[in-house]
Amino acid sequence: MAMLATTQSDFEARFQRIVEARREADSEVAGQVADILRTVRLRGDAALVEYTQRFDGYALADEADWQIPQAACEAAYQALAPDLRAALELAARRIRAYHEAQLPQNRDFVDEAGVRLGAIWRPVDAAGLYVPGGRAAYPSSLLMNAIPARVAGVKRLAIVTPTPKGQANPLVLAAAHIAGVDEIWRIGGAQAVAALAYGTQRIRAVDVITGPGNAWVAEAKRQLYGVVGIDMVAGPSEILVIADGRNDPDWIAADLLSQAEHDPTSQSILITDDETFARQVEDCIDLQIGQLATARTARASWDAHGVIIIVEDLLREAPELANRLAAEHVEIALDDPEPYLHAIRHAGSVFLGRMTPEAVGDYVAGPNHVLPTGRRARFSSGLSVLDFMKRTSFLGLDEAAFAAIGPAAATLAHAEGLPAHARSVELRRR
Repeated sequence: MAMLATTQSDFEARFQRIVEARREADSEVAGQVADILRTVRLRGDAALVEYTQRFDGYALADEADWQIPQAACEAAYQALAPDLRAALELAARRIRAYHEAQLPQNRDFVDEAGVRLGAIWRPVDAAGLYVPGGRAAYPSSLLMNAIPARVAGVKRLAIVTPTPKGQANPLVLAAAHIAGVDEIWRIGGAQAVAALAYGTQRIRAVDVITGPGNAWVAEAKRQLYGVVGIDMVAGPSEILVIADGRNDPDWIAADLLSQAEHDPTSQSILITDDETFARQVEDCIDLQIGQLATARTARASWDAHGVIIIVEDLLREAPELANRLAAEHVEIALDDPEPYLHAIRHAGSVFLGRMTPEAVGDYVAGPNHVLPTGRRARFSSGLSVLDFMKRTSFLGLDEAAFAAIGPAAATLAHAEGLPAHARSVELRRR
């Protein structure tokens, strides 16, 4: 864990190294993924059979081995403990309500020149959702991906998920039932992303692929962007907590560890103006890690990537440091977080006040927890219904409207050296 103070002479150099540090796929992963994508594109189902046996120890021997039936999803849902079923249903309701409010409106109007202008929003025909099946088998992620797609109006939702040794996560199946998923294929990894993008003999291609995965899955999505749409290229999880000394250090330690336990490459950062409090948080983290079932992962993450930054003036310094980090999650654990909310321009999602831990946002708050990482919050946003929709613009001119704006189009076409463009306008002039 690194502890920095803005008063240190070498602070800027040390902080810039943190900003620029990359914790994502290397060139070796990129090469391996390219080989897998090429093989699936050429060999289809046969390649999926071989990769699934090799990586998951599962044989796709006959038709029944390929898919998990919807009846199994319903059975998993019915078998849930009542409190767990209620929690998943609450999460689904809140996610659905939040994303319904995101639906864009069509436009159709006539401007002052008499030109009819507008746009129609339509869902994509099919979406593919990647659901991890190894270290991170999360039903919450399935809800966060599938529900916005349904709200957008997507008709076909196809899930791919690895089932090591044939074992499927029952919570994931129950979430698939709640979300109304159409297909669940027992394949994972970069090969599953390739199958969704290119299509195979059994699996029909989709238009958009979303969902979290390991470095190979993220790299496959990156390489296939353009063949299909993707949500984002997601890297390791991140949390930045801005907190003063009036917080309970145990709370803040737990918040930092909530991301550290995801993966050894996750990053947790604390910015505070109270060095004594910072030391207390550090001690609490050491105590809490020993009590976690995820201790090995959390310890590796905190030791390698954890950061505590001491500032002199929290309001003056923390927002600008936060903007340079452009973190996935930003907690503002203060009595008055509002000035920070408006000063922080780059963040995937912001959590306001002492009683808003990031973990609530992961499950039941409503906003999507699929968020940009690796400083991509500078130019991108979290998953929304718009990721499953596209906009078609339209325009219409009558003779009067054409007379008003047509000549200018011809003039610009000539200026650009495109005479056929100009002629298509000029032939209509009278």
